[in-house]
Amino acid sequence: MEKKQKQVSIVHSLITFGVLILVMALGIIVYGVDVHVPMFIGVVAAAIMALYLGFKWDFIEKAMMDGIYNALQAVIILMIVGVLVGVWIAGGIVPAMIYYGLKLLSPSIFLIAALLICSITALATGTSWGCMATMGLALMGIAAGLGIPAPMAAGAIISGAYFGDKMSPLSDTTNLAPAMAGTDVMTHVKFMLLPTAVTYGICIVAFGVMGISYANTGNVADMSAVTEMQDSITSLFNINPLLLLPPVIVIVAVAMKVPAIPGITLGIITGAIIGMIFNNDTCTFGDVLNCGMNGFTCETGNAAIDDLLTSGGINNMLFSVSLTIIAMMFGGIMEKTGLLNALVEKIVRLAKKPASLVLTTELTCILSNATMPEQYISIVVPGRMYAETYKEMGLHPKTLSNALESSGTVTSALIPWNTCGVYILATLGVSTFEYFPYALFNIIMPIMTVVMAYMGLTIAGMDGNRLKGKKKAA
Repeated sequence: MEKKQKQVSIVHSLITFGVLILVMALGIIVYGVDVHVPMFIGVVAAAIMALYLGFKWDFIEKAMMDGIYNALQAVIILMIVGVLVGVWIAGGIVPAMIYYGLKLLSPSIFLIAALLICSITALATGTSWGCMATMGLALMGIAAGLGIPAPMAAGAIISGAYFGDKMSPLSDTTNLAPAMAGTDVMTHVKFMLLPTAVTYGICIVAFGVMGISYANTGNVADMSAVTEMQDSITSLFNINPLLLLPPVIVIVAVAMKVPAIPGITLGIITGAIIGMIFNNDTCTFGDVLNCGMNGFTCETGNAAIDDLLTSGGINNMLFSVSLTIIAMMFGGIMEKTGLLNALVEKIVRLAKKPASLVLTTELTCILSNATMPEQYISIVVPGRMYAETYKEMGLHPKTLSNALESSGTVTSALIPWNTCGVYILATLGVSTFEYFPYALFNIIMPIMTVVMAYMGLTIAGMDGNRLKGKKKAA
């Protein structure tokens, strides 16, 4: 390391983060721009602060490169996921998942059905936003016909969309969280299963109870939108239960602890083969090559289905890839110069035990969602802040990645001025204050993770085993 001319203090750290927060807030809230350039301005601010502290440019540049290197696995996985999504849509795998999901819809159990349908759609596509803009809109119309309050319907839709986004290996946030923590996506998803399943079970029961009073109202909903979606899917794709085999194979790969890159690649290969068998019109070998790079363009004539299924490809993942690279440039400077440690040292004094560290991480993610109102940044910044602290406590990185996703991803929808809150208002037509009490998954998930942390169930040692027992975790 270069000899520092000035002692790094928390003041220097706060100034650097202050610039980032200010630029993020202005860029996202005032000007409505993407997060990339504001994040790059944060990189510039960190570099200027490092130069002011006496670090040489060569050291700063190497710090940025080291930061990027730490995220290379995530970058590779994101690109492979892009290939998988493109191939799975072209082959009819994703359309089949959505088609069978729509069959679950029943007016008598609307809220539970909405939760399940949005969960399946988001799991299949890896996007909560795409799910809400398509399935969500259709379900809001049906809810109106049944006399179900719009905020309640929106809560079920949002809960399902964020569950699917959180648990899908195809989601950018699901790949970003383990990248920031220092683990792989498959390990991350598997560790999230327990707290997420318990939370999801509570949501099913709660929405079931809420829906009872609307089950026998006698209102008849217009199901034409759902029927049109199903007809649009079958007009372009041959739907067969065997098309669900590739997702099953990927799930089995996760269970068997197959590493992320070969596991996802196996999903691509099986999806391409089955797609070429059942949907040769949309999935020739040439289509596999093209859709893997540029994504699939859906043209059924149904705007909702076309928007949802026009996706995938490496090109469509470059938004997340470029953001990851820029964010890791910032993280690399902050880590190597000690600016990050200066801030973390003050914070972790309040978190001397693993469970309290999880709580602190989640609160930091929520604060990031409020001050730097963008879901990605609420994962990136806290992830780099606490990665070393988790290691020093002897905790597996999946403990951190689970805390990041259980708070950073889901609470973004609960803040009105966050990009997610703004998007939901524009898409579903319901304000954050209205749907907040019904977005049960988003509210319960961070609480459940903390509760289970104090039980040792969402905390793992470096050997990967959970720390079961309050004395170890608290």
